[in-house]
Order: sequence, then structure tokens, then C-alpha cells
Amino acid sequence: MLLRLENVEFAYEVGPEAWSLRVASLTVKRGEVLSIIGPNGSGKSTLLRLAAGVIEPGQGRVWLGDILMTEMDRAAVARRLGYLPQHIRPQFDLRAGEIAALGRRPHLLGLGRLRRRDRTAVEAAMRATETLHLSERLLSQLSGGERRRVFLASVLAQEPRVLLLDEPTASLDLHHQVLFFRRLRGLADSGMGVMVVTHDLNLASLFSDRVVLLDRGRIRHRGPATDVVNAEIIKAVYGPELRVDKHPEIDRPIVLPRTAPPP
Repeated sequence: MLLRLENVEFAYEVGPEAWSLRVASLTVKRGEVLSIIGPNGSGKSTLLRLAAGVIEPGQGRVWLGDILMTEMDRAAVARRLGYLPQHIRPQFDLRAGEIAALGRRPHLLGLGRLRRRDRTAVEAAMRATETLHLSERLLSQLSGGERRRVFLASVLAQEPRVLLLDEPTASLDLHHQVLFFRRLRGLADSGMGVMVVTHDLNLASLFSDRVVLLDRGRIRHRGPATDVVNAEIIKAVYGPELRVDKHPEIDRPIVLPRTAPPP
């Protein structure tokens, strides 16, 4: 296993009540795309932050390979794990190429200059996210979707073994959403482990090996998309306004909005 959470709990106060996330076991395997889905407030982003070591669980342990994450320094974690949060607030107005190159920082030696291998990794990441032509543009000159793709390039430039992404296709147009999930599929096929939080049930269904459905801080269902994304489960968690059909090209479920009230 590339990443493993065991008996993880995290809680905080929400007004007069306490909200908690509890995960008995969750793994990310080599060569797979694992999608985390669930309604707003179900704990998806909190789960990803725990898995990335950004916050520590109140109870339980997180393993990166065969090493406890709490026993690793952040540079060692960053050489093996890439994490892209949902919201990024950069402090400086850097050029897109400089942002992408920041992903190589955990690998740099000595004075921290980019070597040929580092420059090659940055260029490959920018090509994969279709941002190479934006290299000299300042972040302030980019659209929201372009910025998102540049940040994605920075994480891909890390060349991590495990990739954790929180709503990576937010702000992207449909074309780039599909291209990015195809890229995730390719990274997994080359041996990387990917855990991605997404509200897009269809992208999760079409490109994932496994889907985890989180609801109110608990894992309610997990398994192949054909087991998790079904009419009964979707209705129970998301409500009756959605219907589940089969994709016309492959044997995977897709979720569609109902245009009229359900019968």
C-alpha cells in the first residue's frame, strides 16, 4: 500500500454540536484512482487533509508506505506525496513557469538550482496540463481555470508516488476536466496511486478503480463504481432529484438530473 489510514478520528465543534470524521480503514494502492464522493459537509476535504498530513488526527495513524507520516519531515513527505488543496492563496505574483517549478523544491540539492532532470519534469507537467504556453504569464494575468491548471502542474512536477487532489477540476471547462481525469488514469496506469475528491459523480464513475462515498463523516459505501453509484444509494444520499443510467460506450453508471419530479 502506498498510503494507509487506520482508525483515524478527527473532531471539532460546530456551534453547539461536535462534528467528527471517523475512518476505520482506507488505503490507496499503487496503480489505482480512488475517488472520494459525497454531499457538502460530509468530510471529504478533511479526510484528504488528514491523508496529506496537513492536520493530525485526534486518534489513529496515517502510514506513507511502511513509515508513519508523523515520523517523517515535510520534505521527505513531499518527495513521496503530492497534495493539491481546493483553495490556494499565493503570496506572490509569480510567473506560471515559476509556480510549476516550485513542485521540484523537495528534490533540489545544494543551492536549490534546477537541474536538467528538474526542468524536464516541470516541462512534462506543464505539457500534461496544457500550460506550457503560459510559462511567462504572471498568475494575476491568468483566468481561474488557467491558474488551477498551473497549480496542478506544480503538483505533477513533484513526481510523487501518491497524488491527493481536492476538487482538481473546479474552474476547468468540460474539455479540460475530461483531459485531466484521463491524465490521472494514465498516471495510475504507470504505477502512481491517486486519491481525488470530486463532486462530479460521472467523472468519478468513469475514471476510478474504486469509489468511496462519504456522508456525515462516515464511509457509507466503497467499491467499484458499479456497486457504489447505483440508484438506491444515490437516492438515499443525494435525494430523488437524480437518476442513474448506463454510459452508452462503457459498462459504467452515470448520474443525470431529473427534469421533472420523480414518480
